Amino acid sequence: MGDSPNTGTIEVRRNAPAPRKLVADVCVVGAGISGVAAALEAAKLGRRVVLVDSQPALGGQAVNSIIATFCGLFSNGTHGYQFTYGIANDILNALGAQEQALHYRNGPTTTVVYYDEVALGRWVESSILTAGIQPVLGATLMATDVVNGRILSAQFMTRYGAVTVEAEGFVDASGDAALAWQAGLACREPENHKVFGTQMVVLENINEAAQPSKQAISARMKERGDAYGLTRREGLGFTIPGRGIVAMNMTHVETPLDPVEASIKALEGKQQASIAVDFLRAEFPECFGAARVRSFGLPGIRQTRWIVGQHQLTVDEIKAGTKFDDAIGRTAWPIELHDHGDGHHWITFDEDHVHYIPLGSLISPECHNLVAAGRCIDADSAALSSVRVMGPCMAMGMAAAQALDLAGSGSVHQIDRDKLRERVSDNVERRDYRWTPEQLANPVTA
Repeated sequence: MGDSPNTGTIEVRRNAPAPRKLVADVCVVGAGISGVAAALEAAKLGRRVVLVDSQPALGGQAVNSIIATFCGLFSNGTHGYQFTYGIANDILNALGAQEQALHYRNGPTTTVVYYDEVALGRWVESSILTAGIQPVLGATLMATDVVNGRILSAQFMTRYGAVTVEAEGFVDASGDAALAWQAGLACREPENHKVFGTQMVVLENINEAAQPSKQAISARMKERGDAYGLTRREGLGFTIPGRGIVAMNMTHVETPLDPVEASIKALEGKQQASIAVDFLRAEFPECFGAARVRSFGLPGIRQTRWIVGQHQLTVDEIKAGTKFDDAIGRTAWPIELHDHGDGHHWITFDEDHVHYIPLGSLISPECHNLVAAGRCIDADSAALSSVRVMGPCMAMGMAAAQALDLAGSGSVHQIDRDKLRERVSDNVERRDYRWTPEQLANPVTA
């Protein structure tokens, strides 16, 4: 007789199994760029870290929505100095060492860094594992245990069962203030409850030599958009030269908080992107005639719900370049509001401009051991549109970890601010150029 077949064991669920319990110093909810920065920074400080995300993969929008660009990482001008260090340097150096994984576009007003989302995703995954961080993926936040202004634990549900995370400190990097909202803390939502994102699509096999300019694509969208049923009237692509691949941003998709409507809009976003691809193939055949869709990203979300912080960052403070005593990050990225399909409001700043993010916008006055990071910090819509990009989001994540480390079992409202300023000084004061004086003098060669 041969080996007996492995028929498995028979199990019958009689009672709800007890949740799997994890104990950590820091629990980070949200594994986008700000959450990853917070988790890695906390691990560097010797803290036990649990990193939770609702998606079955790490990287958040930076990887899975195919954002494709690091914005707000450099000061204005053709070759600005770097604003954010730490994890930003780790990423730039790691991806820069790989062939065609990174590309600096210098100018005309600022430096933007294009990246390969697959390379970034692998870097995030390997970095999290190397740091000894415990990931919990595909986990939906269900409840929190809050006592006397402290979150004691958070309960999650995965397809494999429930998980409870007990921690000394928590970072809300969910993008939607999911942890703060579930903990019963005051949050803000857009006044008209209408928020818009974008559906990215990656095309391969394009002819880079014939790639039209952003202006040419937008002009044709305005002229011929109705004939195709386009929702948006401007478009742009992000290309790392030599790969024949471009990430296109040509959609205008509502991203509601309602669970049913959000699902519908996600499908509508892919339909919009498919129509945009048909438009590109027909209107610019020299470049896109043989193009194929390599991948659709998850819906790109700009703003949904955010915390009520100790301080609400305002557009006037952004424009004035107000430097706060508790500044933890900076940028000079333009104000960009995407509230209609015809285009977007784009308010730029001069080369010397810098604006800052205060710790007060990351902490709720109602909670002692929660720090927000990323797009759910407290800011008005115009101010948030300038600081929610990836450069300052990395700085926010790093600062969240530092603030919780200083707070320990105490309160983030009572930490030593001088020590915090010292720890985050690189991301507030340091000015390093990634280009030599010779390259600055000859920008064509940089």
